[in-house]
Amino acid sequence: MSEPSVEGVPVAVLKRHAELSELVEDARWRYYVLDQPTVSDAQFDEWFRELVALEERHPSLQTPDSPTQKVGAPISGDFAKVQHLNRMESLDNAFNDADMAAWQARAERLAERDPGPYLCELKIDGLAIAIVYRDGKLERAATRGDGRTGDDVTANVRTIKGVPHRLKGDDVPSLVEVRGEVYIPVADFKKLNEQLVEQGKPPFANPRNSAAGTLRQKDPRVTAQRPLRMIVHGIGVWEGAAEPKAQSDVYERLRDFGLPVSDLYRVVGSLTEVNEFIKHYHEHRHDPAYEIDGVVVKVDDFRLQRELGSTSRAPRWAIAYKYPPEEVNTKLLDIQVGVGRTGRVTPYAVMEPVVVAGSTVERATLHNAAIVVKKGVLIGDTVVLRKAGDVIPEIVGPVAALRDGSEREFVMPTHCPECGTALAYEKEGDADLRCPNARGCPAQIRERLYFAAGRYALDIDGLGYVAATALTQPLPPQEPVVRTEADLFDLTLEQLIPIRSIVRDMETGLPKIDPKTGEQKVVSFFSNLNGEPSQNARKLIAELEQAKQAPLWRVLVALSIRHIGPPTARALADALRSIDAVMNASEEELAAVEGIGSIVATTVKEWFEVDWHREIIERWRAAGVRMEDEPAPEKGPQILDGLTLVVTGTLEGYTRDSASEAITSRGGKVASSVSKKTSFLVAGENAGSKYDKAVSLGVPILDETAFDALLKEGPEAATALSTTPES
Repeated sequence: MSEPSVEGVPVAVLKRHAELSELVEDARWRYYVLDQPTVSDAQFDEWFRELVALEERHPSLQTPDSPTQKVGAPISGDFAKVQHLNRMESLDNAFNDADMAAWQARAERLAERDPGPYLCELKIDGLAIAIVYRDGKLERAATRGDGRTGDDVTANVRTIKGVPHRLKGDDVPSLVEVRGEVYIPVADFKKLNEQLVEQGKPPFANPRNSAAGTLRQKDPRVTAQRPLRMIVHGIGVWEGAAEPKAQSDVYERLRDFGLPVSDLYRVVGSLTEVNEFIKHYHEHRHDPAYEIDGVVVKVDDFRLQRELGSTSRAPRWAIAYKYPPEEVNTKLLDIQVGVGRTGRVTPYAVMEPVVVAGSTVERATLHNAAIVVKKGVLIGDTVVLRKAGDVIPEIVGPVAALRDGSEREFVMPTHCPECGTALAYEKEGDADLRCPNARGCPAQIRERLYFAAGRYALDIDGLGYVAATALTQPLPPQEPVVRTEADLFDLTLEQLIPIRSIVRDMETGLPKIDPKTGEQKVVSFFSNLNGEPSQNARKLIAELEQAKQAPLWRVLVALSIRHIGPPTARALADALRSIDAVMNASEEELAAVEGIGSIVATTVKEWFEVDWHREIIERWRAAGVRMEDEPAPEKGPQILDGLTLVVTGTLEGYTRDSASEAITSRGGKVASSVSKKTSFLVAGENAGSKYDKAVSLGVPILDETAFDALLKEGPEAATALSTTPES
């Protein structure tokens, strides 16, 4: 019996083609428009190659609507739309030497001669941009979009350091469109994420997403504060001047015009040299300041480029060699679950330790039960583990061919592994099971205690994860000395000395295993061999005493109230000044505080209505924790109105909080990073990178004497005492 078909194409193939088309289109939309990719590059490439293979076997499937015939993705709805002067194309991909040889052979066959020399350059993992210069002046910048129409991001591109607003030189074309990649350097990306976390905002997943998200900011002032950079790698239009004869000639001309062009390209004469360049940067892919995911190879001669032409979506004279993600195989020994601060129960993979991307990995999150099913992994599988750079390790999937029948399915527990409470979804449609025993679950208490001591809460350095575990989950039959956060400020040295505890992994909360003995690691954290208080114990007691004087906003953060991070906590503390005022305020009064809103107001009100939450407040108050800030000073002259300051380093007469208060009470704003919009940098001892940034931008720098003058007499007096560096 023959397989069912439609016009000669098997029905199963038609269904798979439709499924792949939907997956590819959705992935492109999330990647290019939403800047929120949900699949890896490797997965996308796999889908796309399967789609191409189906169309090669069944040419009738290759219609103009097929994803294989399109470039990029539909444009977003948040920006004005512009037509590109020439279509912006995508690139075909190569994944091995055979793919490169096939590309070179096709080009040679079409050109009827050797297509070399070739220009090799790094494939930056950023966002494609086209910039139009008319009579040397930057006229317009747009994203690639669908290749013909893109988003107008001119205002944002103008803020990028290194992108000239006017080209220099006497031989500038009357009209030129340059194309390049916008990116954020890896080091700056890490700093940016640290700043976002400090501001209570979610960090970006990777540098590419941070660059794309930054370039699509509706407010160019936000973009200007981010460390965007650009490298130009080609032209779309060139009119009104003698056109260069080769790609490499263009780069030299563009560099002379003042445009940012990479130094990391090379012109070579043979495919062997091309492959050597590819191999070199595969081994040194983390050497450049930016993320790369491969190498782009181009026929250098422009006349030959025109002869070779393009397909419906990609030039025949260029190809992208994509490096594989950094992956290894390892054994999945078990899947266990950890319980977080909010009660969320997360499956974790426990694997044979393996070195990947320069670090040893033995645990990786699996997010939730549905993801375990979706990935198709079984306990006992050999799995593919991916870890690129500093990205969190990810299990890609199983190596099914290596299964021997001993593997077993993971079953999500029905009860909390740490307190035995029945797990439940918080609301219908949730993906995550949670332990509802917020008051008594030792895991949640441990996580909340560790959070309360964190840098952005009470800042108790002596209460790290090992200490939090020891206090809440000592080795049986010992009883915990901290049963809820309410016990924290009643701790004594006598309580700490006898505690022994199992060491737990900070990411998963699971016990750590001693590789020599195969048993759980146990530690006596608060006592020495003589049974006397350890330095850790004395440090914790001293820091708890000091934390009692923490400002109100830190206390609010430490309470683990949902949605209350440092910015919202500061807003509440500044407006209401005491814990009682916050607790007794109506939802309307809370929502009226700038930056709070109705959702957060409801959450805060509900938190304070819980009896055991209020017990924490009263126990802390009884132990001497300060529950109110000083009365708000009367609003004096707003002599700093309109000014933005950044405070860095150590000041003798001010804490960071008091310096910020002094600025805002006089009408000024305090920012966390230096930019061209910064009015002054207040720099104490050990000022660090913010000082260097101020020097590079020419921002006036105030020492403590000049800062005092600013607060008392205003900006003119401060300017007279400032250091104004040459930019």
